[in-house]
Amino acid sequence: MAVLRIATFNLENFDEGPDLAGRITMMRPQIVRLRADIACFQEVHGQDRPGEPRGLHALRALLAGTGLGAASLVSTKPKDDGVFRERNLVVATGLPVLGRRQLRNELVAAPTYRRLTALPTDPFPVEIGVERPILHVVVEAGGRPLHLINVHLKSKIPTPVPGQMVDMFTWRTAEGWAEGVFLSSMKRMAQALEVRRLVDQILDADPEARIVVAGDFNAAPDEIPVLAIRGDIEDTGNPALTGRVLVPIENTVPSSSRYTLFHRGRGEMLDHLLVTRNLLAYYRGSEIHNEVLHDESAAFADDRKFPESDHAPVVATFDLP
Repeated sequence: MAVLRIATFNLENFDEGPDLAGRITMMRPQIVRLRADIACFQEVHGQDRPGEPRGLHALRALLAGTGLGAASLVSTKPKDDGVFRERNLVVATGLPVLGRRQLRNELVAAPTYRRLTALPTDPFPVEIGVERPILHVVVEAGGRPLHLINVHLKSKIPTPVPGQMVDMFTWRTAEGWAEGVFLSSMKRMAQALEVRRLVDQILDADPEARIVVAGDFNAAPDEIPVLAIRGDIEDTGNPALTGRVLVPIENTVPSSSRYTLFHRGRGEMLDHLLVTRNLLAYYRGSEIHNEVLHDESAAFADDRKFPESDHAPVVATFDLP
């Protein structure tokens, strides 16, 4: 049997800058502690170098001296450059990479919607597309393909509506704010549906496929975006779909420790690892490294005081034959 550790970690706007050394000092021990064979990172920024494609130089600096120092980095990317300037999804692994794909409104077309509170009024419906792609990476683990789907679903921050913002923190009307929340919900659910459709496509091609969906879902385990991706029999009512259910491995962590973010004094479980049931035979346990989380909503809780991420990593361990 070979031990396989899979982690997900939102690094929170990880970039170069005057605070990079401080962030690395705080966060590199977290990377070492993961002991990850596969790490799914979110919010990794890219950096420009003269005459080179944009690269993940800050992330490479963070991983140096850890078990992922020599790992392959598979990232989301635009068509005309190495990586996106902001908020890349990255899979870091030393395992053989068999393939990669990114999806953004490919399996779910961007819906059109005529905004109700826009000023001036929308003359026609507009597309409500998602900003961040989904990253699908296939690696070889235990002599078989393992499908990794790295996600960062739309946050609950309201989407701006033309004419409804006094400034970036102040809305002109309550109905404008409510419509902004609705638009963000549409984006989050479009991403969730696209992930679920991708999972089903993989299982259509190989009913025994091993799949892990990892990342920042910006939703708790019992909220609709997560439930849509899980596909529980309690929701579909169809026992023939049992093999397609994705299981949240955090269920084996005691409820008192089951959170990856503090907001307004309350722990929230927003970062998840969902796995196909065929992986449960080899599942040995999970960890959530949340001992030093601070309340990200507290006054003056900025990066100068808390250079580490607002999110806690989640790690799952498997013994693969």
